[in-house]
Amino acid sequence: MGTRENGFLAGLGAYVAWGFFPLYWPLLTPSEPVEVLAHRVLWSLVSVAALLVAVRKWAALRAVLRDGRTMGLIGVGAVVIGVNWILFIWGVNNGHVVEVSLGYFINPLVTILIGVLLLGERLRRVQWAALVVAFAAVVQLTIDYGDLPWLALALAGTFATYGLMKKKANIGAVEGLAMETALLVPLAGGYLVFLAGSGTATFGAHGWGHAVLLATTGLVTVIPLLLFGAAATRVPMATLGLLQYVTPTLQFLIGLLVFREEMTTARWIGFAMVWAALLLITTETLVHRRRALTPRPALV
Repeated sequence: MGTRENGFLAGLGAYVAWGFFPLYWPLLTPSEPVEVLAHRVLWSLVSVAALLVAVRKWAALRAVLRDGRTMGLIGVGAVVIGVNWILFIWGVNNGHVVEVSLGYFINPLVTILIGVLLLGERLRRVQWAALVVAFAAVVQLTIDYGDLPWLALALAGTFATYGLMKKKANIGAVEGLAMETALLVPLAGGYLVFLAGSGTATFGAHGWGHAVLLATTGLVTVIPLLLFGAAATRVPMATLGLLQYVTPTLQFLIGLLVFREEMTTARWIGFAMVWAALLLITTETLVHRRRALTPRPALV
């Protein structure tokens, strides 16, 4: 099997793993979302530290530590991904899996909007049309929910911001995750110490199975990121862009079929509008890329 095929399978594995996350986090109850987040940060650092030892990337890590600008970007990224994680955990543990999936469906559209507002990127007409359709979808869903779909918007916004910070920092996935979790560990560790001191910690209080599940949050976090990192260097960005829809599709189906969450007619219409916007963006991007790569005939 070739390098590109291996990369495709790695990317597919990452997105499928993220898609099945809604089935994993409820297993950690009765731990509250903040405690789960604290364990996720702590055990992720343990996992990625072991990986750093194995791949011997300490020199790259020291270079990051000496760069103040990069550390600032990583710090912002750590905060927003921490917020993203806790919102995700809260959402899937409180019956909002479908809305969580909506957040990751609209994430590419929010990423495009950030590119326009913060990076001065210019959009083509079809891309503007897709953003208008997505905005109309948010209005439609707001009317149906009776409030802004704040969870979906917050998940999309935090993950898009995290992507922006990663793009600007421009460091490896392993070093980046190591620094992000290291910056969050003092808060996570302090909170776990507080829970232990107050007698409300759940780690070890609900059997070894529950404790092992909390400890494996690190591997559950790190393994898909490593698969994604392997894919990013082996397959075209257009392929990764298409694969990213695997995650919210699986989450949507799990919310609908496993957790039996309600989907009103108005909600179906709102989701259909989001899917239409994504179809517009994806098709236009692929067509534009193909045209850009097609050699022009030489002038005689």
